Amino acid sequence: MKSLVFAFSFLVLVSGPGCARTHAAQDKPNIIYIMADDLGYGDLSCYGQKKFTTPNLDRLAAEGMRFTDHYSGSTVCAPTRCVLMTGYHTGHSAIRGNREHKPAGQQPMPADTVTVAHLLKKAGYATGCFGKWGLGYPGSVSDPNAMGFDVFYGYNCQRNAHTYYPKHIYHNNEKVKLDGKTHTAPLITEQTLKFIRDNKSRPFFCYVPVTIPHAAMHCPPDLHAKFRKKFPEFEDKIGRYARTQVKNPIAAFVGMVTLMDQDVGRIVDLLKELGIEKNTVIMFTSDNGPHTEGGHDPRFFNSNGPLTGFKRNLTEGGIRAPLIAWWPGRIKPGQTTDHISAHWDMLPTLCDLAGIDAPQTIDGISYAPTLLGQAKQQKQHDYLYWEFYERGGKRAVRMGKWKAIQRNVGKKNQTKIALFDLSKDIAEKNDIAKKHPEIVAKMAEIMKQAHTPSPKWSFGK
Repeated sequence: MKSLVFAFSFLVLVSGPGCARTHAAQDKPNIIYIMADDLGYGDLSCYGQKKFTTPNLDRLAAEGMRFTDHYSGSTVCAPTRCVLMTGYHTGHSAIRGNREHKPAGQQPMPADTVTVAHLLKKAGYATGCFGKWGLGYPGSVSDPNAMGFDVFYGYNCQRNAHTYYPKHIYHNNEKVKLDGKTHTAPLITEQTLKFIRDNKSRPFFCYVPVTIPHAAMHCPPDLHAKFRKKFPEFEDKIGRYARTQVKNPIAAFVGMVTLMDQDVGRIVDLLKELGIEKNTVIMFTSDNGPHTEGGHDPRFFNSNGPLTGFKRNLTEGGIRAPLIAWWPGRIKPGQTTDHISAHWDMLPTLCDLAGIDAPQTIDGISYAPTLLGQAKQQKQHDYLYWEFYERGGKRAVRMGKWKAIQRNVGKKNQTKIALFDLSKDIAEKNDIAKKHPEIVAKMAEIMKQAHTPSPKWSFGK
């Protein structure tokens, strides 16, 4: 008998705890969901970045809503993408870590997985994915086209996305040969804009998991030159990644994020040119905390803001993510919310906005009521849960103001639960587990309840 965690029929799309069903608009809104790659909580100027500015994303925040307590699905790439697509947290999801497939691609999701793209496509949406997939090799049972996307353009394999100058990229399941000298970010943006133009007269779901600012600090030469002049003190610094090296990776990082911000501006400009901006919701987030690779210096940029930790940590710096939501005329401008939410809430939220039912079995809860100013209708999570299998194994729970982290889960007699009060200690500096044994016991019980054993994922391996 197949587990309800990993499979459910299209016929059982009954409204349940995961979906508030506000039926936000009579006409189905267009949806553009942009996810940066390894962008930290503090890497946007509207979230406190001081070394450079992100004016287009700042404008979306000023004209829409900014979330302060939003979380990524995981602390690395593939499981976050699985969580986002399916609405299950990593205690229940099919992909719970980065696991590679040779010669290219990652472990696929089960063939009967139902994604947000499946659901929106069934509801009449055109569906497109532009950027990095990381959830199954080309031609597998869970490549983008098999998982509900009409169009895919980008990197199927996240290892190939370690360079912005690859020898090929994918358009659906066909290789598009490149010369190894062409930066892929502009190519991906052009295909994104084309998809929007091609579907301007029908509802569309445009998922844009960009590769910026992941891994190698590869920046188009013009932007790199511009910011090398701004940060000349780092001219002797060399960043190395994927058999390449970059002079002044500090300047390259600023150029990369600036390019991403400019591309967001191009998307907004196109919506206005086509006259469809008032029926389009844009959301922007990141897949996990900031990385420390390729010469990137997240400490110099204060990329995690007031938080502790980076990518591969379950401290707040590894999993708390920006979320900006913009929808002219529907989301009131200039709002900030501390609603506690996570990537597994994206699926029911988009279903809610589209006026369709989300699956009953998922972990996510729609935050559409928060977006639309219906706070009294907003359901709350009892807790958020993460598990991660690298570095000895880790688990984490957020329950209201409390945050618990259990390290060395796979190491017998070495594990314990640390407890933090985020209302007083957002940097998670003071472990107060000994003062609150009853809360620790509750967190331990949640960790057991939230974890469904999987033959493919074990803390002991």
